[in-house]
Amino acid sequence: MTPKQARFAHISSLLVGVSGVALFVFKDLVVIEGEFGPESHFLEDDVQAAHILTAPALVFACALIWQDHIWAKYKSRAKARRRTGLLLASLVVPMILSGYLLQVSYTEPWREIWRVSHLLSSLVWLVAYGVHQLSPKRTKA
Repeated sequence: MTPKQARFAHISSLLVGVSGVALFVFKDLVVIEGEFGPESHFLEDDVQAAHILTAPALVFACALIWQDHIWAKYKSRAKARRRTGLLLASLVVPMILSGYLLQVSYTEPWREIWRVSHLLSSLVWLVAYGVHQLSPKRTKA
């Protein structure tokens, strides 16, 4: 993986992660009582738009590093960061698919299924991504 690819993956992960966490906070944790009951936070729509607009960059970054990094490391049986790398690779499809299906589903049971799936896979992704980046690289002896 080239330094530019790594930088692109890090920046897109950061933008999608921050906007996703902010969206969760504004949508599910912050309750604003209005004149006629609970209301949305005034930033919720903007944060959701930012999340939806930055997510394709992360999808593209994952596709970009697939052959040169993910697949190459898998084939070489490299030991450094293998567990978190495999976890991240296995979370890509559920995270993307649930995010997409959340946007196009309009019946309530399915929206909740995709929302919970997206929240769980994204939360695990963020933690695994952080651990993957912070764990030391092993060098060949």
